[in-house]
Amino acid sequence: MARQFDKSKLPSRHVSVGPARAPHRSYYYAMGMDEDDIKQPFVGVATCWNEAAPCNISLNRQAQSVKLGVKAGGGTPREFTTITVTDGIAMGHEGMRSSLASREAIADTVELTMRGHCYDAIVGLAGCDKSLPGMMMAMVRLNVPSVFIYGGSILPGRLNGQDVTVQDVFEAVGKHQAGNMSDAELEIIERVACPSAGACGGQFTANTMACVSEAIGLALMNSSGAPAPYESRDQYGIASGEAVMDLIERNIRARDVVTRKSLENAARVVACTGGSTNAGLHLPAIAHEAGIDFDLADVCEIFRDTPYFVDLKPGGQYVAKDLYEAGGVPVVMKELRKAGLLHEDCMTASGRSIGEELDMIKGEADGRVIYPIETPITKTGGVVGLQGNLAPEGAIVKVAGMEKEQQVFTGPARVFECEEDAFEAVKQRAYEEGEVLVIRNEGPAGGPGMREMLATTAALSGQGMGKKVALITDGRFSGATRGFCVGHVGPEAAHGGPIALLKDGDMITIDAIKGEISVALSDEEMAARKDAWSGPRDTIYASGALWKYAQLVGSTRLGAVTHPGAKGEKHIYVDL
Repeated sequence: MARQFDKSKLPSRHVSVGPARAPHRSYYYAMGMDEDDIKQPFVGVATCWNEAAPCNISLNRQAQSVKLGVKAGGGTPREFTTITVTDGIAMGHEGMRSSLASREAIADTVELTMRGHCYDAIVGLAGCDKSLPGMMMAMVRLNVPSVFIYGGSILPGRLNGQDVTVQDVFEAVGKHQAGNMSDAELEIIERVACPSAGACGGQFTANTMACVSEAIGLALMNSSGAPAPYESRDQYGIASGEAVMDLIERNIRARDVVTRKSLENAARVVACTGGSTNAGLHLPAIAHEAGIDFDLADVCEIFRDTPYFVDLKPGGQYVAKDLYEAGGVPVVMKELRKAGLLHEDCMTASGRSIGEELDMIKGEADGRVIYPIETPITKTGGVVGLQGNLAPEGAIVKVAGMEKEQQVFTGPARVFECEEDAFEAVKQRAYEEGEVLVIRNEGPAGGPGMREMLATTAALSGQGMGKKVALITDGRFSGATRGFCVGHVGPEAAHGGPIALLKDGDMITIDAIKGEISVALSDEEMAARKDAWSGPRDTIYASGALWKYAQLVGSTRLGAVTHPGAKGEKHIYVDL
């Protein structure tokens, strides 16, 4: 017999209980539900399924297994979809302006769907970069019992006996432009790089945030690892559906899981895996939904003293499938625990603590993909925070895979007013070795949309210049970026930050070892330039979603969020 739930305190009572709700129940009968289904808790099964890219294409199928789990646990699943903007498709053109704004749209639309239909809990499935934090943000905002599940990574392509990913295709474009790759060779790599459904296989933003979902406790342990085509993902889907019903029964909500300590655990996992710099944007945004102060500086503080010991692309050699086969995030967290770098008492989606979960994990570091923490690849994290007179609100750089001597760079600025100008200059080789390329007006408000610069950075790598120049921007870098590339420079140019005041030839120093980024200008000279500054650059986005986003979006340091968050709350949805 299915277990019984008291709906008198659940949101779904508003649409299913009592004589006044007869019209509502008639709709449910119209969809094939029966009296028992209507009496059970309603669980939103939210996916970002679409035909935009392989990242999302299997989510619809995986959602069916989640629904089986919900039903087995005594709940009534209600599937719905939200949008995604897939960065791999949006990259390198105007479409990338929609990417970060889509994170807010995902969180907002999931919130509105849950509120509008009074669902009691959520299992959220996501595949591409912004859909993962967007879905987790909605869970924490609503504060319902929540389980997150990643759609899984793509299988690596094979070419000439080597694994290849979409990052290699972006870099192949640079080689082709430099005359080091033929048309035929480019056509071959584009055909073999992405052989299956799933999100990008390196430790780019999707896999980074998938690791975060386990480390923060919203996903079941090891659920993020199996590649998208593996049938074993269905078992995790069923288990996630069953788990959310247990959370309803025990009234364990998203903010019981997402705490200051669990955010610190998540940042540790990003650092030790050489994860995407975008985590420095998404972790503060998730924290904001819970009313927790946890900004870019807090994230970077954890990055600074976390060893980097998981050898993943783009800085290392391996892809998500290899990490999964080596034991996945649980084994990584076991290594962190050995060094006392993990809060073990944090609650997880299973209803058990992180420590209890890790006690059940048999695997150990293999020394190939996951190094023992005693002998890490480097002693500090793969991502480093920077601060100085060029970035008073901070900046971020991925140093995974870079030698120590490559982590300090001084050179004259070559300033570009947007990414297109910089990409064109790189294409024409209209820059010099030793320069610091500055791309401004690409922040959340000024872009608008805080675009990623993978096309430009990949072109530099493809030309063999990735280590011979540095690049700084108030925009973002893809998780697939490598080379000395500093993003999230704040305040952004549109807000009058120092990056808006730079001129060609200004001497810039970036020191990832000390965590500094500065320009050799006196305070007086900076003040004089600020007085002469003519204000933010006009954009062509004067209406529509991107205009609205630019009006609302806050600073990068705080996660580029668009509403007051939990600190501004006067109610919590689940208690209405």
